[in-house]
Amino acid sequence: MADSMMRILTVAGLVLSLAACAKKPAATTPATLGGSGVPPGLMRKPDQAATPAAVPPVELTPEDEIVFTDPDNPEASLPELADLLSAAPRRRGPWEQSESVAKRLAVREGKPILIWFTDSARSPMCKALSEELFKNPEFEQWASEKIIRLRVDANVVVDDPDLSLGEKETRLVELKRYVARMKKQYKVLGQPVMVMLNPAGEVIGRYRGYKRGDADFTWGLIKQGEAASAHALKDWRASMEAKGYREWSDLKDRKVFAKLVRYSQGTLTLIEPDGTRSRTHEDRLSAKDRAWIAEQKRLRGL
Repeated sequence: MADSMMRILTVAGLVLSLAACAKKPAATTPATLGGSGVPPGLMRKPDQAATPAAVPPVELTPEDEIVFTDPDNPEASLPELADLLSAAPRRRGPWEQSESVAKRLAVREGKPILIWFTDSARSPMCKALSEELFKNPEFEQWASEKIIRLRVDANVVVDDPDLSLGEKETRLVELKRYVARMKKQYKVLGQPVMVMLNPAGEVIGRYRGYKRGDADFTWGLIKQGEAASAHALKDWRASMEAKGYREWSDLKDRKVFAKLVRYSQGTLTLIEPDGTRSRTHEDRLSAKDRAWIAEQKRLRGL
């Protein structure tokens, strides 16, 4: 099992050396993009750590801490990239209801998360905040482009007609526990409270309370948080790009920020910064990506 994981980590260092490879003499062993046959000079030694970059403002799971479902065969049952992108959750409204869904979207789209802790049934100020700011068409347009929104409502309601009475009761208990956990995790007392997270889930802003007529002021605070996150994200993406990550696009122009960790006969294995792995074929990628692959193959004499 340890040998399998070491091989995967070794291959991960391959893509980082592709550009440098063009300046090296031709290797005696046939070069490949990933897999076996990696020239010894390009292989990272087992005890050799990657060259540390500047500490990024956004940190995600290190690759050596990623646990695969089947460590003996990490390539088994990898989802197709197209299926992964098309399986993005369909939103029932502007506000997400699940923390895990919101975090997945934040990482994939590179946007901060605004968590709104509210009590839609009992808090007049929560209602005022909703009416004066969140339902404003201008805010709605801005927010849909700039942030991921997550609402945590103390007024828990289960109205799914497809659930039986027992299932509704079970779901109600689960939702109440979820709300309690979220409030404890983010140290929320009372409503309304807004918490801004960067795509890595780190708190970068906290806004408590609301007064009628303060919509513009509150929006200004949210914009400051989004701007700070966007600035930090640029530095983080630059540090990740130095490690081999890049933006990939499929034929429908759906994008994913990931690193190539294996290439074999046109099939690519990609890994996202949070450890999500998928595979695809180069024919399903954009013309820009196919050109990039062709250039890397040319550099390696393939």
